[in-house]
Amino acid sequence: MTDSLDSLRDQIDALDQQLQTLLNRRAELAHAVADVKRREDSNPVFYRPEREAQVLQRIKERNQGPIDGEAMARLFREVMSICLALEQPMRVAFLGPEGTFTQQAAIKHFGHAVESVPLGAIDEVFREVEAGAAHYGVVPVENSTEGMVSHTLDTFMSSSLKICGEVELRIHHHLLAGPHTRRDKVTRVYSHQQTLAQCRQWLDAHLPTVERIPVSSNAEAARRLRDEWNALAIAGDMAAELYSLERVQSNIEDRPDNTTRFLVIGRQDTPPSGRDKTSMLVTGKNRPGLLSDMLLPFREQGVNLTRLESRPSRTANWSYVFFIDCEGHKEDPLLKDVLAKLEGDGNTIRILGSYPKAVL
Repeated sequence: MTDSLDSLRDQIDALDQQLQTLLNRRAELAHAVADVKRREDSNPVFYRPEREAQVLQRIKERNQGPIDGEAMARLFREVMSICLALEQPMRVAFLGPEGTFTQQAAIKHFGHAVESVPLGAIDEVFREVEAGAAHYGVVPVENSTEGMVSHTLDTFMSSSLKICGEVELRIHHHLLAGPHTRRDKVTRVYSHQQTLAQCRQWLDAHLPTVERIPVSSNAEAARRLRDEWNALAIAGDMAAELYSLERVQSNIEDRPDNTTRFLVIGRQDTPPSGRDKTSMLVTGKNRPGLLSDMLLPFREQGVNLTRLESRPSRTANWSYVFFIDCEGHKEDPLLKDVLAKLEGDGNTIRILGSYPKAVL
């Protein structure tokens, strides 16, 4: 048995050496790609969302196990992140502070090799990217139970940035205690207002008399427990690890499928990946049948809508802008026909971005 175990370990060591050699070879090729880009373009683009989405999708499709396809893609995500950092160190702004789900989404999309920069507000993330101080930004846009993040939609109306990717993150909320928490004396629980809403039923059943105090973020709720003895917090894994908190109860969200969608924003357009979405702003003169006329071209061309939202235009009272997400890339023939028909009907269209669907 010992001989067999030693033999298996020798095989693993040999494979590890091969993997290490191959990974370093991949890094060398990434260096070579960067050199070619710099020779051919004075202002090269190193991060290609469509290329990375295609690579990750192929990894999932060809994976034969026993490692799960999603886990294999996450592993390659980190390899790609490290190689990209060798081409160009990436700076990604996100809605902070550190430990938020938005930071978790940024790391899920870009990997751990990027420099993630926490900012205090969604419009600050936009400004950081617009100014070139960050290569990309990550902001929340909608939650499967609580709906749209209006501030994100409103900021797009005054920004020139493009959407170049999306991240879908399954949200798990944990009840956390700090090093000084006296659990028999708890009188308050801190969390973001939306998180408190997502855990309402659990709180009603298990902590009905405890005061619920909304704060600016779940990470801020976790931070407060460092100095308080009569409070608990609700936050996710990253905040719990960052502030060394103990889980009192895991996964207390009312809906186990609770998911938040985040957008990756940048300054350039993204070519087609083959599995894309397009987001746009559409405005038209207020008239009977405006919305139905606006939606008709999508139906006629068989283009699937994934989201429709209206927001005040901020240019006149009772005037609205329609945010539309649909499947397909703006360069796809069917979607081109839809856009041409909308413009022909007198609507104003602004493409916020065509980008790969979330792979992970």
